[in-house]
Amino acid sequence: MTIGGMSMLIVTARIPRRRLMAGGISALCCSLVLVVALVLSLNQGAVPASSTIHEMDENANRISYLQQLGWTVGDGEPTAQELLIPKTLDESYQSYLTLLRQQGFALEEYCGKHVQRYLYSVTNHPTGRSDVQAVLLVCDGTLIGGHIQAADGSFVSTLDFPAASSSPSTVPSPAASANL
Repeated sequence: MTIGGMSMLIVTARIPRRRLMAGGISALCCSLVLVVALVLSLNQGAVPASSTIHEMDENANRISYLQQLGWTVGDGEPTAQELLIPKTLDESYQSYLTLLRQQGFALEEYCGKHVQRYLYSVTNHPTGRSDVQAVLLVCDGTLIGGHIQAADGSFVSTLDFPAASSSPSTVPSPAASANL
């Protein structure tokens, strides 16, 4: 067939429904694999997991980290103390280890090592309490643990800023049971 000096070829094909559906399902599966790969590659650029936060030797970096989580702390120097993580963690550490695992920390990897514990006064805890502290554990510049606690040990919670309606955890304070 010729139209306006150009040739046109028309091809028709009869494709059984089964093959058409199989091709559609194959295309859908390939699309799904591509979407999953894209999502996984985008997550690599996200905020690093808690256990991989480095450069925490500097006070400004620790304060910035707490602020990113929603906490307001004083700009002054924190109370700092060197601790030795025991070579083996006994039963008294179990509830604290669970709290740390919820945040992506693995304190067990630091058994037998010296770490720095930094205590900051928190001024914006949703309960309005004035005796709340943020505790960060740092080993060789890497954040290896942390929590929010009442100075009297009456509560301890994750570093995540709580929702307005939530109340502090009833996990026993590691300061009392595990000396962290």
